[in-house]
Amino acid sequence: MEIIKKYFSLNSTQEQQFIALKDIYSSWNEKINVISRKDIENIYEHHVLHSLGIAKVIQFKNETKILDVGTGGGFPGIPLAILFPGSDFLLVDSIGKKINVVNAVISELGLKNAKGIHQRAETIDEKFDFIVSRAVTCLPDFYNIVKNKISRNKNNTLPNGVLYLKGGDFQDELKNIKSNYKIFDLSDFFSEEYFATKKLIHIF
Repeated sequence: MEIIKKYFSLNSTQEQQFIALKDIYSSWNEKINVISRKDIENIYEHHVLHSLGIAKVIQFKNETKILDVGTGGGFPGIPLAILFPGSDFLLVDSIGKKINVVNAVISELGLKNAKGIHQRAETIDEKFDFIVSRAVTCLPDFYNIVKNKISRNKNNTLPNGVLYLKGGDFQDELKNIKSNYKIFDLSDFFSEEYFATKKLIHIF
């Protein structure tokens, strides 16, 4: 938990919610494996802080609508929903048991600005300011699925678009993106070795 406070200023509610995260996920992970069992001890660095890399690039304004595609166990949507209580988060995944965990975590944390639904992103007929995700598929394929769900009504400092957390070498994937994009190195924000190769791609 201290690693979150190292990089972000939290109010008392946010601090308690982040503290509660590990026990909640540990309990659920014994029933449904949404985080690698060997990785649960690293939840704050590898999952929560990684998700919050997005918050180092943009501070979502109130009433911003965000869609988290392929959320899995709720990342990056749940940590972002804690940090931005004035924004609205819809977390989707095609695996129903994962969404059951997501909604249970949301309920136990008392989050009023997030909900999970068991649905494929392709079938969502709604517009959002930003689409967020943690490397769920090949980037061009992902962008083609979600690009028609991005609202044109800009309300934030960054242009509306996709915020995609990804590691490794993906330059070849970017060649097939027919839009503007900017790459942010998470190592510019976080000093831990884990983030040395981690990037955030903003496609707009």
